[in-house]
Amino acid sequence: MTLREKAAQMAQIERAVASPRALAELGAGSVLNAGGSAPRERASPADWAAMVDGMQRHALASRLGVPILSGTDAVHGHNNVYGATVFPHNVGLGATRDAELARRIGEATALEVRATGIHWTFAPCVAVCRDPRWGRCYESYSDDPEIVRSLTTIVSGLQGQPPADHPHGYPFLASVRENVLACAKHFVGDGGTDKGVNEGNAICSYEDLEAIHMTPYPDCIAQGGFVISDWEGIDRLCEPREPRGSDYRYCIAQSVNAGMDMIMIPHRFEKFLEDIVFLVETGEIPMSRIDDAVERILRVKFISGVFEHPFSDHSLLNIVGCKEHRLLAREAVRKSLVLLKNGKDQMAPFLPLAKNAKRILVSGTHADDIGYQCGGWTIAWHGDSGKITLGTSILEAIQESLGVQTEVVYEKCPTEATVENGDFSYAIVVGEVPYAEWTGDRTDLNIPFNGSELISRVASKIPTLVVVISGRPLVIESQVLDKIEALVAAWLPGSEGMGITDCLFGDHDFVGTLPVTWYRAVDQLPINSGDANYDPLFPVGYGLKIFQSDDDST
Repeated sequence: MTLREKAAQMAQIERAVASPRALAELGAGSVLNAGGSAPRERASPADWAAMVDGMQRHALASRLGVPILSGTDAVHGHNNVYGATVFPHNVGLGATRDAELARRIGEATALEVRATGIHWTFAPCVAVCRDPRWGRCYESYSDDPEIVRSLTTIVSGLQGQPPADHPHGYPFLASVRENVLACAKHFVGDGGTDKGVNEGNAICSYEDLEAIHMTPYPDCIAQGGFVISDWEGIDRLCEPREPRGSDYRYCIAQSVNAGMDMIMIPHRFEKFLEDIVFLVETGEIPMSRIDDAVERILRVKFISGVFEHPFSDHSLLNIVGCKEHRLLAREAVRKSLVLLKNGKDQMAPFLPLAKNAKRILVSGTHADDIGYQCGGWTIAWHGDSGKITLGTSILEAIQESLGVQTEVVYEKCPTEATVENGDFSYAIVVGEVPYAEWTGDRTDLNIPFNGSELISRVASKIPTLVVVISGRPLVIESQVLDKIEALVAAWLPGSEGMGITDCLFGDHDFVGTLPVTWYRAVDQLPINSGDANYDPLFPVGYGLKIFQSDDDST
């Protein structure tokens, strides 16, 4: 391999710039699709597979014929693909405390990703979110490092379980047809930044950095791989954020010399190639560091099976969004739900809801919106509203769960006349708009869309259940909590709304417990279990059940 060919292997580029020249002439090592970057709108799994296969053909036409690794952010299912199964975001899985469930979700996700010809997912996120003002806290399983660590079993689902005698730290893939490469992310301390600012400063002792933020990584790293930067990550080493000339070369040298093996560029590939070759030729990056990085990358490519099986397996296409995977997602939803209040009087629980009620009022912005209930990193990078993918909304799940004798009245924002009619049993669904990364950084964590006002207005006339759809705890004022009969945290449940009604109507009990602290007010933040003055609205681990047994305790 020439120096330029080695350097090209260290480059990951976005699919939009993965031209025949970039792949066949220059030999780029890897291609990713950004969130929302698809072959076309509502592209089918077959469209995705054709796109990846087309890029692979160009790569195989290069002088060395080294295939590319294709990567994607499949962070709660194969969430970029229309019609794929969308699982609850990580904060919801944290509420389940179910390591085996996480592993099974990894298995299902791997199959759907492989069906589209993609070899690698940038998951799991093992950040330990210590401040809900952070816009990525829904990507974190918990604010407790041990809970996060326990759910890294998803790696074994994605990659397969290594045998007992597998060399420690050596990459592993159980099946080149059914498993995909995993990627623990993002960077130690990302969930502990000051005031929850995305990509901000984590200000803590080394002891806390090690005990809190490093804890989930070793179990993932033990399964091998190489180190890759995040999207334009090396550019962040300089100001302004798109460094030029010597500044960009500085960013490259600092990153590669620090041990970065692959760079997620993702757009200016030829500039990167020119600069990294210059840096090696001038001695600023040792050739030994390049050889080390490329050796790691090629080793992972060999175990991934891309040399023997460079193209997609069309026999897997029908597994994307299949019934079995949707049932698994439904199970995950119901296990992720946390019951925070059930009745104004403990002796008179409000749930389960009666299935034979005459009239039910369903209201709120999130009741009939697949996009809102899936959240960010779904079809689009930041998520979206409406019927953005296939699934069952909460309203549809309620309608399906009830008999014909029940009239279901749906108004997103009910009028006074509707509220005054009375004779209702119903759910209000409220929550956050979808977001991703810094677009979700917030200092105001009240329920949006005047949610508190809507709840208070309706609850003053009718017994009210509130289902909060959100990626983090939101402020629930005491007067609102007092007015309502029941409160359920449903997080960002994904495509399978039936998992919510499974518990609301008593077909299954609630088993979820809070993975994060539910604070009283924003001025308490950051607040975490173990703090000297820990006084939350609901502590980590809190969660009620409908059907209490004598030995139940929460």
